[in-house]
Amino acid sequence: MNDSSQPDALVIGSGPAGLAAAEVLANAGHTVWLVDQMPSLGRKLLMAGKSGLNLTKEEPTSVLRSAVTPLAPQLDAALHLFDSEAVKAWAESHGQPVFTGSSGRVFPTAMKASPLLRSVLASLVENGTRLLPRWRWVGGLASFEFETPHGPVTVRPKATVLALGGASWPRLGSDGLWVKHLPTNPFEPSNMGFFVAWSPHMAIHFGAAIKNVALSVGKQTWRGEFVITARGVEGGGIYAASAALREATKAGAPVLTLDLFPDLTIEALAGKLARPQGKASLANHLRRTIGLSGARMAIIREAIGPDLPQGHELALLLKALPLRTEGPFPIREAISTAGGLRMDALTPELMLKDCPGVFAAGEMLDWEAPTGGYLITTCLATGRMAGQGAADWLKHR
Repeated sequence: MNDSSQPDALVIGSGPAGLAAAEVLANAGHTVWLVDQMPSLGRKLLMAGKSGLNLTKEEPTSVLRSAVTPLAPQLDAALHLFDSEAVKAWAESHGQPVFTGSSGRVFPTAMKASPLLRSVLASLVENGTRLLPRWRWVGGLASFEFETPHGPVTVRPKATVLALGGASWPRLGSDGLWVKHLPTNPFEPSNMGFFVAWSPHMAIHFGAAIKNVALSVGKQTWRGEFVITARGVEGGGIYAASAALREATKAGAPVLTLDLFPDLTIEALAGKLARPQGKASLANHLRRTIGLSGARMAIIREAIGPDLPQGHELALLLKALPLRTEGPFPIREAISTAGGLRMDALTPELMLKDCPGVFAAGEMLDWEAPTGGYLITTCLATGRMAGQGAADWLKHR
């Protein structure tokens, strides 16, 4: 490939961050190549929308930024410039009206990611962007070397945005193999389930959801729900607590505390339990007075044993039930990752300090956030910041 056919800008990775960066560059009038190692583009966005594309969360920008940790200055600036209102406006600019659910989570009316992805890719092509699937980056940070369906290719762009993803979902392209080329902090799983060594009697409850529960790790508490599985626990409530539980596990305290009645005080719960039991068994008494049965009862017996205390002592346990976990599910099964490209290796514009003209964005950066729209919003925000940084770099050259 000769230099006359080289692009102004190269974007590697077609997740939300890469799409956002390519869009900014193309809209600025630059020739852009958007490459991805997978057979089709935008696969992680499509997977994110499999059960409803949660684009963002409608809340003050300060709350949005507080969900991202560690909040490096570059991330803070990116989210200040491209917050939840901007995400909604962006989706609507692509013909995808949005709605806000009761929890504040924002979805496209179509729910799926495919209409939005089609619109973004179509607009990129209309602006002259080349979409190049099955291009795997194998090295180089000035001359970029790729393995392609047509053999090895060297690309010498004037500016580059790396949007290579983290180390979760390797089957979608986020395999983390790029770490050998860049300064990183080790990857760790984020928004993942945890192993629990269940007793055999729990088998009949695998797949059961424990709803309306408060989960605590140390002094931090989250409201949500989770699912009992053959290997342990997972689901929204577990994902919210996952970072804290991961760190507690490292410290040798892998205990998740469950409040099974978060809407009742200990006194109110004890009052219900104090109602006359009569000739009813304890199990029937608990079912009648506080609605305790099935998987919820099973998880209590799993934590406490077959002999349950009564009265106020039982109320105390139901409000702070200890569940010992045995470590997180593997990183390849995590929704996202912590760790990645060190933020101190980047300028305020997300350019690599040691590689002028090379910018980075998205989940490959060292940050993490819970599910609920924070992940996609931060990827879009950093993608736009990196894309704008690359556009400004090109403007002055």
